[in-house]
Amino acid sequence: MDSLWDFPDFDDHEFVHFVTDPASGLKALICVHSTHLGPGAGGVRFWHYAKAGDAVADALRLSRGMSYKNAMAELPLGGAKAVILADASRTKTPAMLAAYGRAVEGLGGRYVTAEDVGMAVGDMVAIARETRYVAGLPVEAGTVGGDPGPHTSHGVFLGIRAAVRRALGKDSLAGLHIAIQGAGSVGGGVARLAARDGARITIADVDSARAQLVAGDVDGRAIGADQILAVEADLLSPCALGAILDEHSIAALQVPIVAGGANNQLATAADGDRIHQRGILYAPDYVINAGGIINVSTEFLRDGDENLVRRRIEGIPGRLDKIWDESVSTGRNAAAVADDMARRLIGRA
Repeated sequence: MDSLWDFPDFDDHEFVHFVTDPASGLKALICVHSTHLGPGAGGVRFWHYAKAGDAVADALRLSRGMSYKNAMAELPLGGAKAVILADASRTKTPAMLAAYGRAVEGLGGRYVTAEDVGMAVGDMVAIARETRYVAGLPVEAGTVGGDPGPHTSHGVFLGIRAAVRRALGKDSLAGLHIAIQGAGSVGGGVARLAARDGARITIADVDSARAQLVAGDVDGRAIGADQILAVEADLLSPCALGAILDEHSIAALQVPIVAGGANNQLATAADGDRIHQRGILYAPDYVINAGGIINVSTEFLRDGDENLVRRRIEGIPGRLDKIWDESVSTGRNAAAVADDMARRLIGRA
């Protein structure tokens, strides 16, 4: 591979910013895919990558997904994402966060950062000491903000109910078996909401203790992380990391529906056809998981309150139905339909 332009996931990104701060040990990437609709917005992921090239590929894919997510959610924001390359011990220091904040500020508002995997509200507070372009801060009286995870969970739950209505003809999850991959903020939230609606939960996480904790909360069952994708259930909800639906895992699926909060669930574009050919209803991830960025957008732009956030999130099922309707009428897979819709919205048809 000769250059960044040769990465398969490079999609005419407006810029890719490599950040190095030797004093703090910070190494990070900030990828802005599109500012067609507004400043690039998306979280910063704190993750240990086996190879630096993996971090670049992840940031490229995630930032493109944010362009599509924000456009489909009808937000006045472009798409961007950042990753901080953690060491094997996941060492995170105030100096690293400060250096990252200065890097964001130096982009002059072309990128707005927020929480993602490995980051928390407290980290956003530290970053906000160095930059104005940050969201996901603690909620003040009468305002929106805070951890976007619960809002993502809420949107995923509403999308799951929409998928169940379409594929199974049921108006609730009562008596259904939901398999959830990931027991973090989003997966755990989806498990609790689904259980409250009457679903039976099987859950898995690379952190088995965390999966056991959520299973105990919902009177469900925790299993090994290597088993969850092949569980026989009414619905699989991937809520961990991406690229988990590939040629082999799709062949092993024993569910009629896949609807979850993880970003970039399909390993390749061809996997959208694979899941479609198996007759499995698929909810495009950046449409169903938009609840978090809806909250972030409302916080940063200060254009509404909690009621507006809720109404915007409640629009997720209708957007999914529109995608599924076009998928049925054209015979194309739902992921490809959603991608085309999103590209038109950001001027890249």
